[in-house]
Amino acid sequence: MGYYQTCWWIKWQLLYCILYSWNLVSGEIRYSVPEELQLGAFVGNIAEDLGLDAKELSVRSFRIVSGARKQYLDVNVDNGIMFVKEKIDREELCGSRISCTLSFEVVLENPPNAYHVEVEIQDVNDNSPRFTKSQIRLEISEGAVPGARFALEYAHDPDVGTNSLETYQLVANDYFSLHVDTLSGDGKLPVLVLEKPLDREKQSTHSLVLTATDGGVPVRTGTAQITIVVQDANDNAPAFPQSVYRVSLLENAPKGTLVLKLNATDLDDGPNGEIVYSFSSHTSARVRELFAVNSKTGEIKVKGRLDYEENIAFEINVQATDKGPNAIPTYCHVLVDVIDVNDNAPEITLTSLFSPVSEASRPGTLVALIGATDRDSGANGKVDCQILNHIPFKLDSSSKNYYRLVTSQLLDRENTSTYDMTIACSDRGSSPLTAKKHIRLEVSDINDNAPRFAQPLYTAHVMENNVIGTSIYSVTALDPDANENSRLTYSLLESQVQNTSVFNYISVNAQNGDVLSQRSFDYEQLKSFQIQVQAQDKGEPALSGNVSVNIIILDQNDNSPVIVSPLPEFGSTVTETVSRLAEPGYLVAKVSAIDADTGQNGRLSYQIVQATDPGLFTISPDTGEIWTIRSVVDKDANKQRLVVVAKDNGSPSLSATVTIMLSVVGGDAEMLSEVNVSMEDPWVTSGVSIYLVIALGTTSSIFLVVLIVLAVKVHKNRNGLGNNSCLLDTCCCLESGNSLNGIQRASRNIQIPPNYVEVFGGDPLSQSFRYGSYSTSGSSKGGFPFSNTHSSSIHTNKGRSEPIGNDGNPLTSNSANYRNSVNNEVKQPNADWRHSQAHRVEVNSSQYLEEEVVQRDVRRDVQREAQREVQRDAQRDPQREVQCEVQHNVQRDVPRAAEKDPGVPRRVVPAKPTAVPAGREGWTIPRTTPRTPLQMKLSAHPPGAMRSQYFLPQDSEAGLRRAAVLASRNQFPLDTTSLHELFTYSPASG
Repeated sequence: MGYYQTCWWIKWQLLYCILYSWNLVSGEIRYSVPEELQLGAFVGNIAEDLGLDAKELSVRSFRIVSGARKQYLDVNVDNGIMFVKEKIDREELCGSRISCTLSFEVVLENPPNAYHVEVEIQDVNDNSPRFTKSQIRLEISEGAVPGARFALEYAHDPDVGTNSLETYQLVANDYFSLHVDTLSGDGKLPVLVLEKPLDREKQSTHSLVLTATDGGVPVRTGTAQITIVVQDANDNAPAFPQSVYRVSLLENAPKGTLVLKLNATDLDDGPNGEIVYSFSSHTSARVRELFAVNSKTGEIKVKGRLDYEENIAFEINVQATDKGPNAIPTYCHVLVDVIDVNDNAPEITLTSLFSPVSEASRPGTLVALIGATDRDSGANGKVDCQILNHIPFKLDSSSKNYYRLVTSQLLDRENTSTYDMTIACSDRGSSPLTAKKHIRLEVSDINDNAPRFAQPLYTAHVMENNVIGTSIYSVTALDPDANENSRLTYSLLESQVQNTSVFNYISVNAQNGDVLSQRSFDYEQLKSFQIQVQAQDKGEPALSGNVSVNIIILDQNDNSPVIVSPLPEFGSTVTETVSRLAEPGYLVAKVSAIDADTGQNGRLSYQIVQATDPGLFTISPDTGEIWTIRSVVDKDANKQRLVVVAKDNGSPSLSATVTIMLSVVGGDAEMLSEVNVSMEDPWVTSGVSIYLVIALGTTSSIFLVVLIVLAVKVHKNRNGLGNNSCLLDTCCCLESGNSLNGIQRASRNIQIPPNYVEVFGGDPLSQSFRYGSYSTSGSSKGGFPFSNTHSSSIHTNKGRSEPIGNDGNPLTSNSANYRNSVNNEVKQPNADWRHSQAHRVEVNSSQYLEEEVVQRDVRRDVQREAQREVQRDAQRDPQREVQCEVQHNVQRDVPRAAEKDPGVPRRVVPAKPTAVPAGREGWTIPRTTPRTPLQMKLSAHPPGAMRSQYFLPQDSEAGLRRAAVLASRNQFPLDTTSLHELFTYSPASG
């Protein structure tokens, strides 16, 4: 770069750095800078020009959006200064156009905004004129006349304005001068004019220097060497009708389209008059690519594809020469104006997109900056854009060829989270062309929705006795928000269940909403409760929703039925009486049970599972009432054993059993025995029940008759025994039961036989008996004492053990411990007892009192049948000697039999053994002592009077069954051991 050029460049740089021009009108800023500035050169302070603080640029994400291939300018976001980033060459950027500008958009965010910036690029005289060829050769005939014109190749200067080509100069000589022709578009063509005739013989060549000069400061020049070769004369040169032609041509003209047909003439004849057309030597290569000339016809046709957007005009230089020697060419200029047609669709560029856009954006929020351009000109290059979809967005024209995409109304991400829009841009041509741009816009979420449950109330069911940690239910809430705003956590709200924190009962999985049990529930204690579950999202601020969950505890068959009436008094055995005069349908007893469960689990049914005579009694499965099926006959056993089971309808079914010993009564001895038992009951003598007093008064006449009959029978028995017999003529006071007609009482002045034997037989399942004997009738002062112990438990199929008192003995039904044990063992009946009236236990005080009186006051003498048998056998065989050792409250050592069963005390009573019936073999009572009460009772029978019920057959299994029946009738439970202790096998005797 020369000195003058350097000074000129510095001058321009200082000028444009200090005196730049700008304006800010409707969001548009203009600057003006010279080309060829150094990198980093100052252009302007855009922050100040926009009225912004420089610090805002980085905060608001300032950036330049340009559609140019290069980014020539950039902005320092720290100070807001715009500077040159790439070297700007105006000639490369804009070509020969007079006006050259750089247009771009600057975009700011938070809030979004955009400004249009135009930078005018001033031309600098940085290019010298230049000829296409530095060596020009001309052949001129010596016959050329003075004034002949010879067009030369013109020079090209890419600068514009005053910096472009200004003039040509020719070095002075004697033969030629220079004339400059002005062409269209301010073009200048140098023409060489012959000043005097040439003489080849004197000078065959001439050398000239052509200089092209521009108008810039400093002036730049370009030179070309011209060599003229003098040839022999060809008198006439071809001639065109005109030297310049102008035609117009559509840019979409197809190949082969005729542009112009030239017609030059030559006055010569023969070859000197034949004309050949061709492009001149200085025709540009671009013209040669797009056009072709026919050398014979002079037709110029389109050869390539024209584009108005690239070249709006072409200059074609055509020469015509003849075929004669020393031909002199003739030139013409064809100017082709390209006419624009609407052959370019608009181009859409998305220069900036602010996606996602918040659903909280207000109408008018900038979403995107869209550029729309059309390479056509005029109306064909004017573009209008619109949105094809019906969406809450619109386009605002911000500046030339730019649109702002803004919101037109409030957005709702939960309704529409993504918008797929189509922007169509059309030009204004007669046949408009349209371009489309598809844009997908995401809507970002804000936490504007609280979690919601599908329903306000849920109901969950859980079976009682559940495993701790069992999932009871699962609640799920939905939050239409997205990401963290929809991520939910579940929690249990504080509340009280039975005056205890709900957290002791229930927990909630925070991740999935599973409701978990924290304890094993008991339906009988807690049937239902309600909890509150909260679902909360993780948005800012967090939103929540609540739901109520009713937890219903389902009953499980975990409670066995409990027999509440009649209460057992001998282990699980209950004693009752039935009259021999009972007709079919006679109500014998009623079994009542309760079950703490509900529904089918608490629905009870009754069934007789074992019976001495299955055809004699039946039970109502619903009410538990025991009825006679037929009349009681004499052949029926005096002791009827019934095992009644009360079972629920659950699965598996649970049950409770009670054994009822029915005594068939109907004779005078039985009546007397029951009177004795009733009078000896401490409960009666205590005078607690007024009901007994009323009952005794109303039945006094009946008692009187019974006493007279008993007195007569006792008197007869005493006379028949003799002095040497020790007959067990006793009034046995055992466990009482229901009599034929309800409650019976006897006078204390009854005459009692003088013999008295006391026998204690022990077994955990048996009762203790005490037989009292008085020497005279007047010695009875204290009533009829007896001892009765029994178990209080009710055996069920769940194997519950018998309640035992603190002293280690089974609890009796009359003791307070027994009542407490029953109350503790049996759960409170469920209030939701869905049974018939027959299933419920009546709690009426009068009825309950009556049942207690019947069960506890009227006690049945279990041994009355054996007593009568002893008396009758004694009358039949008075010679039988029975030695009875009367012991009053004296207990001897327990021998071998007691050692095997230490819990069963025995009395040592020596007696003569019975003999086996003649001609038979089987089991009989052994001779050894000690003997059980049953052995002593059986030993009292004479050998000849041995009855089948006391004789056991040879088969041991059948014998065991027979012994069991015998023991059951006489209240002496037997097992295999006691069977061998009681009986001994003997061979048949004579």
